[in-house]
Amino acid sequence: MLRNIQLVSLLCMLFTNSLLAQENFKVMFYNLLNFPNDTNVPNRIQHLDHILSNYQPDLFMVCELNNAHGANVILQVLQDRIDENYRSAVFTLNTSDDATGNQNDLQNLMFFNSSKFILESQYEITTLYRDFNHYKLKLNSTNQSTNPVYLNVIVCHLKASRGTDNQTLRLEMVQDLTTYLNSFPANSNVMLAGDLNVYTHLEPAFQELISTDNNIVFADPANRMGSWHNNTNYIDVFTQSTRTQTGLGGATGGFDDRFDFILTSTNMLSNQDIYYVDNSYQAFGNNGNIACYNQEIKNANCSGVDFSAEIREALYYFSDHLPVTLQLETNETLLNIPSYQTDSFQITGTNIIENILEIKINKTTLSTNKLYIFNTLGQVVKIISLETSKRLSIDVSNLSNGMYYIAMSNTNVQPLKFIK
Repeated sequence: MLRNIQLVSLLCMLFTNSLLAQENFKVMFYNLLNFPNDTNVPNRIQHLDHILSNYQPDLFMVCELNNAHGANVILQVLQDRIDENYRSAVFTLNTSDDATGNQNDLQNLMFFNSSKFILESQYEITTLYRDFNHYKLKLNSTNQSTNPVYLNVIVCHLKASRGTDNQTLRLEMVQDLTTYLNSFPANSNVMLAGDLNVYTHLEPAFQELISTDNNIVFADPANRMGSWHNNTNYIDVFTQSTRTQTGLGGATGGFDDRFDFILTSTNMLSNQDIYYVDNSYQAFGNNGNIACYNQEIKNANCSGVDFSAEIREALYYFSDHLPVTLQLETNETLLNIPSYQTDSFQITGTNIIENILEIKINKTTLSTNKLYIFNTLGQVVKIISLETSKRLSIDVSNLSNGMYYIAMSNTNVQPLKFIK
């Protein structure tokens, strides 16, 4: 009778866990300030190493990247510090240009954790000034063949500086993006990350992005629309400038502008495939301290509970911009689930099984127990006697494709997961 009660409890636990399973993704965009060509600060990569190690993004989008060498240096840091499965999209030179100068030394790129995302394609969207770079990702989920979830990531760097002429250039660039997005399915998940160089949400380029007349309508997940420039009411979303000192490269105006953004299509605020996590938007390194206005980010006036002096110093020396971060979530289950083991038994090799499931028993005292394999509905689909074997090869070729749990009748032993 006790065993039956324990098994029922286990079934309830497994079913509840399958219903509540969610995957979380950390996203970061960063203006790299002419990396690696800008050498005003020596050995800048050590500061980027510290920033990336601290946040550990799953998606890392950048602008002002100079060359493929810089891309490879960043990729090595991501693989060493975060996950060896990190990859980058193909580095491409800017294909747009204008009559005032060559922009081919400032590139966009996306890096991604390939255990969580699959890069399906990439495109360059030409404008009169700089490219928008479009990367189409697919979630590496267990049912990607029957219910694929796509995320379209677009990285950009709009024309800088104040004045009507520059506003017009920014608008024309965004209009080229709008035209490109007209061919997308209206329910597409789209994320736009970039240095937009806008001073207010009323600027024509920003109004174009959020226009409800568009096929893809963007939203500000931070919900901080306004006139940002020199307005301390918006200091929590300021991203430039981290510096007042000259000689380090970049802008030196102190902390007074919101130039850097991650926008999402409006459906990503509410859908269940992949969606924005409420209140997760941050200007990374910004403690929201009003005393930080027009100061350097490493200044004591910029202190607070979220970001330490050490991380703010790394941000100060690496770039004149702060990164922007947010989190995404999905109810899908990722395919590359990590290896699991308990003190009692473990799955050897990979959790992704074709026909034979290999089990190692870590405690010989369990020989009188049995292993139970459950599907995600909590139904027992296979029972295995342990006897005296320390290693088991279990034929699961007759099981349907999907996720399964392995457990013992003793609910003190944590169940393990595998994918068939």
